[in-house]
Amino acid sequence: MKKIYLDYAATTQVDPRVVKAMLPYFTQRYGNTMSLHKSGRDAALIMEKSREIVASLINSQTNEIIFTSSATESNNTVLKGLAFANSGRKSHLIISSIEHDCVLESASWLEKQGFEVTRLSVNKTGFINLEELRKAIKKETFLVSIIHGNNEIGTIQDIEAIGKICHEKNVLFHTDASQSLGKVNINVKKMNIDLLTASSHKIYGPKGAACLYKKEGIIIQPLLHGGGHEMGLRSSTSNVAAIVGFAEACQILKNEGKKENTRLIKLRNLLIDGILKSIKRTHLNGPKEKRLSNNVNISFRGVEGESLTMELDFNGVEVSTGSACSSRTLVPSHVLTAIGLPPEEAHGSIRFSLGRWTKEEDIIKTIEVLKKVVAKLRKFSPYG
Repeated sequence: MKKIYLDYAATTQVDPRVVKAMLPYFTQRYGNTMSLHKSGRDAALIMEKSREIVASLINSQTNEIIFTSSATESNNTVLKGLAFANSGRKSHLIISSIEHDCVLESASWLEKQGFEVTRLSVNKTGFINLEELRKAIKKETFLVSIIHGNNEIGTIQDIEAIGKICHEKNVLFHTDASQSLGKVNINVKKMNIDLLTASSHKIYGPKGAACLYKKEGIIIQPLLHGGGHEMGLRSSTSNVAAIVGFAEACQILKNEGKKENTRLIKLRNLLIDGILKSIKRTHLNGPKEKRLSNNVNISFRGVEGESLTMELDFNGVEVSTGSACSSRTLVPSHVLTAIGLPPEEAHGSIRFSLGRWTKEEDIIKTIEVLKKVVAKLRKFSPYG
């Protein structure tokens, strides 16, 4: 049975071109970037070249890119590092109610340290209210952090407008662009972004590499102390091979991203229309427009999401019930409850996320499998 992988939002296969670019940095060019000899200088040089490539994708300066190990680390660094840097002066943080768990949990931890957190509500398609944001900002606010493309329902926030409000109020603005990088054109200057998180393994690069864009002049208290790597913000021996792979993945996106997204939007809409038209009592979660090119989130009434996920898996289709970081819990998705779904509909929701190797025949096959599996599960459902 051929496997159909529709969980690209959880992680992507590493592009073979990325693997090829990385290979020399495991066995041939393996120097430590902090060493003074030639191998060390060569490693430092390729790190800076990689930094240039990543910076060019989002129109930042090279010295504004900080390499980290994950989007979780980048987000923790922003929220906690800025909170500590502003300790005693500003103590208020604003986030949305549909942030990734690493932002939600960081914010909750900061509350326990005495910081105040405002969680903005969202409408039924996942958009924040700009006026609610404007009113929430006060003189004690040190940061507004709003996710760019939501990892569960695909909602793309109006980041430029959010950033403009923050700058009018003289408040720093951060966005988690882990899901949107490569799917939405990002220009940090034009979009009024002060800090941005991006991740390698969401764009066909390796796990273990990510970045934090930090506008020049912004002071952050580092979470890791040691040898002073990454301009003093992230002490740890640099994962050169993974960073090279991250940069190569960014370069491929820069060259091919527009064409790829056009193809993905066509497949995404084919899947949405195919499910909604052929399976009764289904509902699209998130907006039809202003949606990530690869994201489809559907509620199947009368079906339990974990059971549907397992049945699809038995039939060769791999999907997710929500964010991969929390899909093993039985708690309803905080994103789906935030947009107003009752618990039974939230539990009956599936996220399909498409990618570079998804073909039209995969979408057609998935719809066929879904029709049979949903009908089977509804026969045994107490909800009918």
